[in-house]
Amino acid sequence: MRIDHKLQRVQVDSFEISDELVYRYFDSLPETEREAALLRAIRIGVLATMEDRFSAFLSKTTDDLGVQLENLKLLFDMKQEVFHKTAIKGVAAENDILDFLEEYIERNHLGDVVSLTGTSKGLLKNNKTGDIMAYVGGESSGRKVAIECKFDKSIKMGDVDSPDIASNKYDTAWSQLLEATVNRDTNASIIVFDKTLADASIQRAVDGVSYVDGIGFICIIDYEASDYQNLAVAYNLARGLALRKDGKNVEVEFVNMLIQRLLKDIRDVQSIGTLVKMNIKNNQQILKNIEKSLLSIEFDQKYLAKYLEDGYLSKMDLLEFYQREEIRGRYKMIAKEIEAEEGE
Repeated sequence: MRIDHKLQRVQVDSFEISDELVYRYFDSLPETEREAALLRAIRIGVLATMEDRFSAFLSKTTDDLGVQLENLKLLFDMKQEVFHKTAIKGVAAENDILDFLEEYIERNHLGDVVSLTGTSKGLLKNNKTGDIMAYVGGESSGRKVAIECKFDKSIKMGDVDSPDIASNKYDTAWSQLLEATVNRDTNASIIVFDKTLADASIQRAVDGVSYVDGIGFICIIDYEASDYQNLAVAYNLARGLALRKDGKNVEVEFVNMLIQRLLKDIRDVQSIGTLVKMNIKNNQQILKNIEKSLLSIEFDQKYLAKYLEDGYLSKMDLLEFYQREEIRGRYKMIAKEIEAEEGE
């Protein structure tokens, strides 16, 4: 292969490839179409290689590629299978999660500092558990959250019960979360799973995000779709736990109830956003629903953060949380503004 800088061309004298997928694809095409298909495949491959997230690239180019995209998707699925069987998947995921957290922290002006720690040993002997460290409010704050990334089908949910002493396969979501907390000496921890790799026991126990008593949060993300919404929720709550002012116990059922309510509101917003794209004529009502859900999310997070930080909610707080009068009035004003804009 030669690069002609003057003509800006790539020159290949002879080329041959032994690949079943490539062979079957070009064999199915008429001879007159094969050269153009080859050039298109090379261009698509170059674009995909340049793209940070291959799955995001496929999503963005679906409309342009047409039928040929099915072959590219097949190749992508094959690459994903290899990816899931190699250690590199963990490194890639950790870097993407770090990038997401940095953007989230900057966007929300939190002042936190996050860094990769998965290659360095912690307090436990020869132990590197805790892939990402977050310093809440800055490195000198003394408030820390550890994030452990587990893209491994072998990790089950587990519990406080002792493992089988005859087996060395004792890693569970529960134990890894506790291990990350101890190894990195943090106030709270998060363990992150990908929905395509999480064990069935984790899928059953965790609906997006779940709190484990006295340790931290388990969350499930959609890595291929670059959907880290559940991680954002878990991180926000872990920060509240790290900033907690006293040592009072957290009521697990109460926290998980609030988490599920929050996740429901977020899913409602996501569903509504899809409806906006599908049905422009319903914009007015959809916008009202979006604003209502956004207000509800803000309201839920306010009280959940207050509970995690203060350690309790007063009876007046609970009454206000139930009645939701604070956001009811704001929603009425927003609804009127949307109606006024529609009428103009």
